[in-house]
Parts: sequence; structure tokens; C-alpha cells
Amino acid sequence: MNELSPQFASTIAAPLAESSRPAASSRATGLGLCISLFSLIAVSRLFHFIAPHPGVALTVAREAAMLACGGLLLWIVRRRERLPLTTIGIGTSPLWKSLAWGVVMAVACVIPAALIAKFGGYAHSASSHMFDKLPVWLVFLIVVRAGVVEEFFYRAYSISRLENLGLARFGSSHLVPVRIAASLIPLAVFTAAHSLGGLVNTLMALSLGAVFTGFYLWRRDLVSNIFGHFLIDFVANVIPAMLA
Repeated sequence: MNELSPQFASTIAAPLAESSRPAASSRATGLGLCISLFSLIAVSRLFHFIAPHPGVALTVAREAAMLACGGLLLWIVRRRERLPLTTIGIGTSPLWKSLAWGVVMAVACVIPAALIAKFGGYAHSASSHMFDKLPVWLVFLIVVRAGVVEEFFYRAYSISRLENLGLARFGSSHLVPVRIAASLIPLAVFTAAHSLGGLVNTLMALSLGAVFTGFYLWRRDLVSNIFGHFLIDFVANVIPAMLA
């Protein structure tokens, strides 16, 4: 049997390799959505099962696990999907503008947060005391992780990838319902992820998550969302811990 020349073999292999890339990227996106939507809940429930009221060591381990999930998803974006960071809202706006809009987003969260805190009895809820026994530096770490990882997972990655999957399935003529579904699914999961803190914490996550989602749909700026989320959590958790 005659052997194929290296040049002829390469001309056959190249299209085959190209045709395999969309399938591999689709699998990577599926894995990425599983991580972005469910990994934080899984980690949180696991550590809650181990210790409902964890100390410093277990809390650090939990936060490290969540940060590792964020690192894994970022690796999937760059190495498996081979997509630019702009697809997750990084580099879409000058830094100064991102920070400024982050402040605006935080201010926009003040009214719904204050209303829920006042009429929902937040001061007497379990979620208002969840950081009481933790050192300030660890509360700060939790706040930073929450702002970075949660906005990356539930806004930047999930919304954009669900939109892409929906448009590929239903076409651009269904843009509005696809965008609504791509926004509501991560918001529902984000809300459920905070349910361990009780009803008031769940309502807080739903209302503020809706603000975060609206801002991301409008600006597609992950840095802005991270900063706004961080500011809200910093004022609500770190400052009281510093003053305690």
C-alpha cells in the first residue's frame, strides 16, 4: 500500500483538526457553565455540612476552594475555549470608568438593601452575625472573593455563554427571550447560593443580584461589577467588623 506524503497528510489533518475545535469548545463551555453555576453552591454546602459554623481554618479552606474554582474557569476561557477576556467583560472599558460605574452600582443597591434590612429584620437574622467570630482580615478576604468570583461566575461568564448557546439554538430573532433567560437563570442560582443565610439574606441576594445583572447587561463590564459588589459587601461586613 502506498504511503501518503507528509504534505498530503497535513492537508487532510488540518480540516479535521479545525472541525474538532467547535465541538471541543462547546464541551469546554458546557463544563464552564457547570462550574460557574454550581461549583460555589457545592463548595458552600460541603463546608456547611462539615461545620455549620466554621472557624478560621475551615473558612480559609472554603475561600481557597472557591478561588480555585475561579482560576479553573479562567483557564477554561483562555485555554479551552480560546476566547479573549473581553468575552467575560474584562478590557471593555477604561479602568477609571469601570471604578466610577462601580460606585454608581453600589449606590443603586443602597435603597433596596436598606428597605430589606429594615422591614426584613436583618439585624436580628442569622446572616447578620455570620462573620462575628472571624478576624477582620478574613472577612475582607471573603468580601474580595465574593466580588470577584461571584460576578465572574453569575454575571460575566454565565450570561454571555447562555446567550451564545441560546442564539445558536434559536437564532437572533429570539434575542429578547434568550437574553431574559440568560439573565434569570444565573440570578436564580445566585439567589439560591445565598439561601443558607436565611430568608432575609436570600431576599437581599435576589434584589441586589438583580441590580448587578442589570448593570452587567447594560455595560458588559466585569471590573465595574466586581468593584460595585465589593463596595456593598465592604460597607455591610468589613466596616462593622473593624468597628466591633
